[in-house]
Amino acid sequence: MKAAVVRDFSAPLLVEDVEIPAPGPGQALVKVLFSGVCHTDLHAAHGDWPVKPVPPFVPGHEGVGEVVAVGDGVTRLRIGDMAGNAWFWSACGSCEYCGTGRETLCPDQKNGGYSVDGSFGRYMLVDAAYAPVIPEGVDLAAVAPILCAGVTVYKGLKESDVRPGQWVLISGIGGLGHIAVQYARAMGMRVVAVDVSDEKCELARRHGAELAVNALSDPDPAATIKEFTGGGAHGGLVTAVNGAAFSQGVGALRRGGTLALVGLPPEQFPLDIFSTVLFGLTVRGSIVGTRADLAEALDFFARGLIEPTYTLRPLADINAIFDEMAAGRIEGRVVMDMSA
Repeated sequence: MKAAVVRDFSAPLLVEDVEIPAPGPGQALVKVLFSGVCHTDLHAAHGDWPVKPVPPFVPGHEGVGEVVAVGDGVTRLRIGDMAGNAWFWSACGSCEYCGTGRETLCPDQKNGGYSVDGSFGRYMLVDAAYAPVIPEGVDLAAVAPILCAGVTVYKGLKESDVRPGQWVLISGIGGLGHIAVQYARAMGMRVVAVDVSDEKCELARRHGAELAVNALSDPDPAATIKEFTGGGAHGGLVTAVNGAAFSQGVGALRRGGTLALVGLPPEQFPLDIFSTVLFGLTVRGSIVGTRADLAEALDFFARGLIEPTYTLRPLADINAIFDEMAAGRIEGRVVMDMSA
């Protein structure tokens, strides 16, 4: 089968023939029809993070396709079902985190396209107990970004503690952020957005943001947000990969607000301890979502409440896609048509 393979962190991916994997016990083999491309895939291909994947490997954790074979003991998935993979590929199922509904914190978890081969190939393996089952009748290309971008921002919005009718800040209107605006609206929140591009600010407004601030042209985005919302956002979600966005996000909160962080910038950001303590602010990390979170996120999509902005590209374009992603030139998400 054709797959995009990382063989060297300093070299482009190679689109080459690799062997079709065979499902082991508890696994299913999925013929991939579409795969979203996430910024995490770029980090994986470059070996950017402290815990690195081991080349050679196949990235990708927003794959959608048809189950074509199952291993021993599999009852949850059947041949012909539509299923996907996700960053949260599997977990141990028995540690304190798995036992208390916090399975994404499992220290023995496996991650799609990172510690196990992912969806940048014509076929992929999934853990049948953890793989998302795709609702019937949905657009399979459009659902791909929900498997990472969608569930990540949905869980992050829940972590922000913002209630219906309250203001939420979405910082960074890229592949995750433009979907976050839609989930926030579907959850009854009022949205203010921040980005460094006029085009992405317009994308945020198109998806329902009542205010979109360009942090490059506005000298004080936090002050603008506080004035517009009558005191600041009740909570926020930072999807950006620029350290300055995190400080701006804290500064845009009203007293008692909560900022959830899902973006992973290369640099640290200074936290204003005085304001955090004095105003009772909360800053917390949020990592993707559990199987229950993903099922809920897919339900929002299946009911027509979420419409990712995406473009279709072939697998052969993967290195050009990564170049465009690194330069910030992608609107919404890129989804690869694996049959192209």
